[in-house]
Amino acid sequence: MALHGGTPGARADIALRPQLVGEGDVAEVPRYRMPEQGMDAEAAYYVVHDELMLDGNPRLNLATFVTTWMEPQARLLMDECLDRNIVDKDEYPQSAELEERCVRMLADLWRSPEEESPTGCSATGSSEGCMLGGMALLRRWRAGGGSGQPNLVMGANVQVCWEKFCRYWDVEPRMVPVSREHTHLTAEGAVAHCDENTIGVVAILGSTFDGVYEPVKDIADALDELESSRGVDVPIHVDAASGGFIAPFLDPDLEWDFRVRRVHSINASGHKYGHVYPGIGWVVWRDTASLPEDLVFHVDYLGGDMPTFALNFSRPGAQVAAQYFNLIRLGRDGYTRVQQACRDNARWLAEQIAALDPFELVSDGSGIPAFAFRLRDGVDGYSVYDVSEVLRGRGWLVPAYRMPKDIDDMSVLRIVVRTGFSRDLAEILMTDLKRAIEGLEKRGGFAEERPAFHH
Repeated sequence: MALHGGTPGARADIALRPQLVGEGDVAEVPRYRMPEQGMDAEAAYYVVHDELMLDGNPRLNLATFVTTWMEPQARLLMDECLDRNIVDKDEYPQSAELEERCVRMLADLWRSPEEESPTGCSATGSSEGCMLGGMALLRRWRAGGGSGQPNLVMGANVQVCWEKFCRYWDVEPRMVPVSREHTHLTAEGAVAHCDENTIGVVAILGSTFDGVYEPVKDIADALDELESSRGVDVPIHVDAASGGFIAPFLDPDLEWDFRVRRVHSINASGHKYGHVYPGIGWVVWRDTASLPEDLVFHVDYLGGDMPTFALNFSRPGAQVAAQYFNLIRLGRDGYTRVQQACRDNARWLAEQIAALDPFELVSDGSGIPAFAFRLRDGVDGYSVYDVSEVLRGRGWLVPAYRMPKDIDDMSVLRIVVRTGFSRDLAEILMTDLKRAIEGLEKRGGFAEERPAFHH
């Protein structure tokens, strides 16, 4: 969650529309403190509604992986479940049943052997799923006799949640450098950073920087050799925030899941390519031994015995109901068709952009339906930040940002294609991008580099 401070220079009060103010009503309400008196519900609605019109259009937001469109029936289900606390499993047993069905479906989707008794849970998002996976790795390492300073090995391209995990739980983050040739973690890089204090290796199935899959099977094979030669047994957690709902349908022969023996846990975002509105995530362990029992709490003050493993507690059951809706509504065939359409549009856009003189692809959308591109060497007069700013004028939110450390001299643009982004919209985006380039080549750039949130 972003931290917020004061807003210097902001007007102290909010002036209401004259037609919303009745006789004797206040015409202004304080902006940064609660008003002494309440107001009409319609007036309060329009205060909030009108300000939110200044947000970007979620459907044109090509920066986020988060779902921005669902079917009306799914929205109706979510409305019906907003008042159900998903952790109150004794009072809402059927919501709990739907959560268990989702976990079992995902365990099956990710090729978990039934004889190994997979276990898992929902979370507020894949970031919480990562935290839970990391906690299990840390506790397993300690239970195995680990001492000293624990470390976690990952590529420098990881999402910030892994840096948070290491800082919050006092784990040394071992960031493996990336390069222009390999913008992600490699097997050689992972093994070179492991030792007896390594609690695990994080492999990403769909990097937030450029959408590529990391080679989970190659990393696992290298770790097998490490164990054979040095006796160091290092498990893998797969951060499949985006790819966990892509690879099973579009890349079924890719070995990244529980078919790989060394993979102990997997997380994914239901609110990314699981096609649910935020926030819902999932984490599954290959067996009960991979999730130490002493991390699970049993509480009874909501009625009945309730095992729970989460950083958060109370939250609505709406997203779980919507996830189950999608799983049975689409099925494997439906998910395959929807994800293939996303990848086809991403690949088409990547090909079109690569054909434009100023641009060069960093990735091509053949992993998750997202790709990054940059200005070719020698293109002067404007930057990727200028391109992003001009596109924003047409409503498109296309982020520009620096790549990870060691290749942070390269700034890129990234496009994420989600369900609801049609070929028609892709063609309009291309038209607007060409116009943006034509204008920038005539007048030059103007935008300053600014940090981008590539979530």
